[in-house]
Amino acid sequence: KSTVQVPCRGKFSRAHSAPCLKVCLPGRMLSGRMKRALLALLVVSGLAASSGYTLPKATSIVQDESFLQQPHYRGNDELLDFLAHLQKDYPQLAKVHTIGQSREGRPLSVIEIRPNVNQPRPLLMPMFKYVANMHGDETVGRELLLYLAQFLLANYERDPEVGALVNETAIYLMPTMNPDGYQRSREGVCESPSSYVGRYNAANVDLNRDFPDRFDNKNTRRLRLQNQQPETTAVMNWIQSNPFVLSANLHGGAVVASYPYDNSIHHHECCEDSPTPDNRFFKYAALTYAENHPVMRQGHDCNETFQSGITNGAYWYELSGGMQDFNYVYSNCFEVTLELSCCKFPLAKELPKEWNKNKRSLIEYMKLVHVGVKGLVTDSAGYPIKDAEVIVDGINRNVLTSDRGEYWRLLVPGKYNIRVQAVGFHPSEEVPVQVTDDHPLVVNFSLKSYDNLEGI
Repeated sequence: KSTVQVPCRGKFSRAHSAPCLKVCLPGRMLSGRMKRALLALLVVSGLAASSGYTLPKATSIVQDESFLQQPHYRGNDELLDFLAHLQKDYPQLAKVHTIGQSREGRPLSVIEIRPNVNQPRPLLMPMFKYVANMHGDETVGRELLLYLAQFLLANYERDPEVGALVNETAIYLMPTMNPDGYQRSREGVCESPSSYVGRYNAANVDLNRDFPDRFDNKNTRRLRLQNQQPETTAVMNWIQSNPFVLSANLHGGAVVASYPYDNSIHHHECCEDSPTPDNRFFKYAALTYAENHPVMRQGHDCNETFQSGITNGAYWYELSGGMQDFNYVYSNCFEVTLELSCCKFPLAKELPKEWNKNKRSLIEYMKLVHVGVKGLVTDSAGYPIKDAEVIVDGINRNVLTSDRGEYWRLLVPGKYNIRVQAVGFHPSEEVPVQVTDDHPLVVNFSLKSYDNLEGI
C-alpha cells in the first residue's frame, strides 16, 4: 500500500497548523478508481487544504522608509560594512554569508533574512533569492536590494504584511555578483562603453554568458564544468547546494520582466519563443512583477515595446550561458530576469524614485514562492527520501526532493494531478489538487520500499 498525508502536523511539519489526516489505501481493498475518487473527495471537502496561513495584503500602515534619505551608491567596502551593521542590529533576523570571491578577491556576500536566522531553516519554509549587479555597471538593483533588506527588517514588527512574509520565507539577497565590474563603473553613465569595462568582470567576461548551457549535456542534472569565472562558480555552487524555489536576477538598460528560456533550439538572434515546460508559471510570475510596476506594465519604455511589460528571453534576443536558464535546468529553482531602468547607472538622486516604482513588485514577486504545492516525501518509517521525483501530469519537468525530503512545486492556480516516485520505492498514487493564488497546498507522500511489498 501507499500512504498519502493531506496535510499533516507532526515531526516533519511542526511549522504548520493544518489538521492532520493520514489516508491508507490498501491495494486489495480499493481499486485505483476508488482511491482516486476518495482523494478527490478529500480535496474538494477541504481536507487537502492550505498550510494554515495566508499572507496579508498591503495595508495603510505607515512604513519605515527612512533609508531613502540622502541617497547614494555604496562602494564595495561600504556595502560590506552596511550588511555587517544590519546583522548586528537585527541579530535574530539577519545573517551575512560569503559564498565565494570575485576574480580580484572581493567577497561575494549574501544577507539571509528570516526569524531565528541562526537556527536551522524550519522544515518546508521555502527559500527565495534576489541577485543583483551581475553586470557591474547595472546598479539600480544593487541599491534596491540594500533598500529591501532595510525595509524588511525595519518593518518586520510594524507591518503585518512584511512580518508574515518574513515569518514564512527564507529570503536571500545578493546585492552584487560582480563587485570588480562595479569598481570600474561610473555613476551617470547610462550605456555600457564599447569596451564593456564595468559590465564584465575583471577577466573581461560577461557573467551572464558564463553558465553551463542547457544543450551541453543531455543529462541536465549533471554539470560539465567549462572553466567558469570564480563569480559564476560560486553562484552555481550556491544554487546547487540549497533548495531554492524562486528567484529573480536584477539588471538594467531596459524596463521589462524576461522569462526563460533565453536560448533556443534554432539559435535565431531574436523573435522566436523558446518556452519551458513551465511557461504558464513563468508568464504568471513575470506578469506579477510587471503589473505592480507603474512603468513596466505599460510595456513602452527605453524605445522598446513589450506586451504587458514581459517577454520570453529568446524572443527578445537569444543568449547562451545565462543564469536564469541555469537555475531552471540544473536545479529546482525558477528564475526570471528583471530589467529595471533605461539608464544602467543613473544618478543617485534617482534611487528613491526607483524604489517607489519597484517596491510593490519586489514584495508581490516574493509572495509567489508560496503559490503551488509543497510537502514531504518519507518512507514508511517516517524518514525523508532525498531526490524523489515530484511529477505533475501534463508538465514535462519534475522537481526533486531536498535532503530533508521537502518539495515545492510552483504552479499557477488550477487543477492538477501529482504523484511521486523514487528509486527503490513503489510509486505513489496520483493525487488531484486544486491550487489557489493565496496559499500553498500541503500534500505529503509516504512511500513503501520494494523490499517491504512482499506479501501485500
